[in-house]
Amino acid sequence: MSSAFPVAIIGGGPAGLMAAEVLAAAGHAVTVFDAKPSVGRKFLLAGKGGLNLTHAEPFAPFLGRFGARAPHIEPLLRAFDADALRAWAAGLGVETFVGTSGRVFPKDLKAAPLLRAWLHRLRAAGVSFAMRHRWRGWTDDGALRFETPDGERLVTPRATLLALGGASWPQLGSDGAWAPWLAARGVDVAPLQPANCGFDVGATAAHPAGPGWSERFATEFAGQPVKPVALAAEGFASRPGEFVITATGIEGSLVYAASSVLREQIARDGRATLQLDLLPQLTAERVLAEVKHPRGSRSLSSHLKSRLHLSPLKLGLLHELLSREQMLDAATLAAALKALPLTLHAARPVAEAISTAGGVRFEALTAELMLSALPGVFVAGEMLDWEAPTGGYLLTASMASGRAAAHGLASFLDRLPA
Repeated sequence: MSSAFPVAIIGGGPAGLMAAEVLAAAGHAVTVFDAKPSVGRKFLLAGKGGLNLTHAEPFAPFLGRFGARAPHIEPLLRAFDADALRAWAAGLGVETFVGTSGRVFPKDLKAAPLLRAWLHRLRAAGVSFAMRHRWRGWTDDGALRFETPDGERLVTPRATLLALGGASWPQLGSDGAWAPWLAARGVDVAPLQPANCGFDVGATAAHPAGPGWSERFATEFAGQPVKPVALAAEGFASRPGEFVITATGIEGSLVYAASSVLREQIARDGRATLQLDLLPQLTAERVLAEVKHPRGSRSLSSHLKSRLHLSPLKLGLLHELLSREQMLDAATLAAALKALPLTLHAARPVAEAISTAGGVRFEALTAELMLSALPGVFVAGEMLDWEAPTGGYLLTASMASGRAAAHGLASFLDRLPA
C-alpha cells in the first residue's frame, strides 16, 4: 500500500537537512527519510577533529576551488556563500572563528551541538523524520520504495528531493547505490570516483617489483607526516603543506588538494608522477652547496642530518626512491632534494575517500536542479557531479545546493494544479 506525502527528502545529511529547512519555512509538509537510525552521521564524523564549516577566502578563489564545475556552482554560492553559512550558524547560537589557514570552525570546534540545535529547529518547524528507511528506487508506477525493519514501504510524494551523498564512507549511509537506478531512468550519471583521496605508490628503487613501498620503509614510517614539504605535479603548481605516509602510499591534505589531477593522470597514462620538494625553505643553490660540503669520515646520512637537518623520514624517502649511485652523486642528490620524483600507481578505493567525484551531471538538470528525465525529482549535495578540496568547500556547496534545490522544488509545487 502506498502512502502520500507532500514532499519527500531522501538523505539526512547537510544538503537534505538544509532543503528541509527551506521547504518547511515556505510552509510545505516535509518528511526526511534516511537509512540510518539517526541523521547527520557523516557530518558528525567530519567534526571529530574540529568541524570545518567553510572557508574565509574571497569569493573568486573560493569559487575557483570547484574547477571545471565552477560555472554551475557559482549561482548556488551567490545565493548562499561562506558569510551566509556563518550567519546561518549564528542563528542557531553557534559562534564561529577563522583559523590561521582561513578555515572557519565553530567556536567549540564540535559538530554535535550545531546538529542538535538544527534538528530542534527543524522539528519545531514541523519537519518529520523517518529513520531506518533505506531507499530502493521506484516501483513501476513511480512510488518510492523503502526497505524498513517492518518490511517494504511505498511512498508517493508530490515531489522528491534526493540528497543521498556520493559513495565515500558507505558505512555512514552514502553508498552510491542510487547511481544505476537513476541511469536506468535516463539520467546522465558520471561514474563515481574517489576525491580527496590517498594513492598507492608504484615501483620504487628499493622495491622495483612494486607497487607499494618496500616492507622496511612501510614498517618504519607508515602513519608519519612528511613536513615541511612542497608538492608539484602536472596541472598542479607547487604548493607547500604536509602529507602522511601510509602502508601502501600517501594521503593527507596536500595529496587531497592534488587528487583530481593525479586521478586524471592515472586514468590517462596508467600512472602519475609528482615531485616533492623536501626542503622548501631552502634554495636549490643552498641545498647543492650543503650536499657538496666536505663530510670527512661522516656517513652520508649523518652529513645530510647535520647540514640540512633532514628527518629520518625524509632520509628514508631518499633511500626508498633513489638508487645508491644517485645518492652518491652530489648534483643528482641535491636536485632530488628539491624535486624528488614519486610515481603513483592507483587511487585508493572510493569507500576510503573523503568525498566523491562524478554523479548526476548538471547537464541532466534544469536550472532549478530538477532532473529533466524525471519531473518533480530534484537533486542536491554530493550526488551532483562536482568536487572540491577539503577546507570547508564541500560542506558549503552541499548546503548551498540543498537550498537551491529546495527553492526549485517549492517553485515546482507552486506550478502544480491545486
